[in-house]
Amino acid sequence: LMSEFLGLAYFAEIPVVLVNVQRGGPSTGMPTRTQQADIISSAYASHGDTKHVLLFPSDPKECFEMSIQSFELADQLQTPIILMTDLDLGMNDHLSSSFEEIEIPKEYDRGKVLSAEQLDALEVFGRYLDVDDDGVCYRTLPGTHPTKGSFFTRGTSKDEMARYTEKGDAYVRNVDRLLKKWETTKSLVPAPDQYAKGKKGTSGILYFGTSKHSVEEAIDLLELENHHLEGLRIKAFPFSNEIKAFIDQMEKVFVVEQNRDAQMRSLLINELEIAPMKLVSILNYDGQPITADFIVNGIKTEILELV
Repeated sequence: LMSEFLGLAYFAEIPVVLVNVQRGGPSTGMPTRTQQADIISSAYASHGDTKHVLLFPSDPKECFEMSIQSFELADQLQTPIILMTDLDLGMNDHLSSSFEEIEIPKEYDRGKVLSAEQLDALEVFGRYLDVDDDGVCYRTLPGTHPTKGSFFTRGTSKDEMARYTEKGDAYVRNVDRLLKKWETTKSLVPAPDQYAKGKKGTSGILYFGTSKHSVEEAIDLLELENHHLEGLRIKAFPFSNEIKAFIDQMEKVFVVEQNRDAQMRSLLINELEIAPMKLVSILNYDGQPITADFIVNGIKTEILELV
């Protein structure tokens, strides 16, 4: 049912923010254990062709910061934003000395919302008109204007004026525009963070969420053993061009994640058209937070097999 609601919000272009605190599944699984196993189900939730924006915080500070970003992105893009945390982050105690650095904006960017004056200047208002050619349309808030700016928000197929239609060309224009908005989204979501220690290597590590701390410790430990790896932390989906460039410059890339089915790896292959053999999975899914030793042992085993 939640998947259908998300599909409605995506297609009707309604700002929504959800927080997914991932734990061991499927079903009720291990309700007190952590995993990163909702990646695919969240990215493509809904019937039909749908893609949702995901943000991946790694610590409590980023949970606050990315929550603010989520609400701004939801308004700017008029779409659901899903904050992907996990039980390691959601239930355990975390110490941080940097909370005072969080900046709470005095005003939020509500995106393309038309004022009464702007509506007066328009000959006609079309809710789903792509005026700026970026896939993001202008919207109105209830009560803004006494006679202009109202529209019917529908989950059914519609034309640019929000009128119901089942004409194929109108539907294609609408979903193609949503794909154009997806491309616009790539420049608005948080950019990835790079982590390197010592010499530049020919292999890299991709990671996300609470795996950050263990992966970066593992990179340090591997460096001591003369294994030079660079890390890139994924902070959002859709994937930025930096992630594709990082993968392209490496001979092999290890993808560290806490689920059985290598969901982030699958998403990278599907969205960036990466050759599957280039991405090597390091998977932990016993419900316990992943450790640096686990990552080091997994990577060293793979390195020996690749030699």
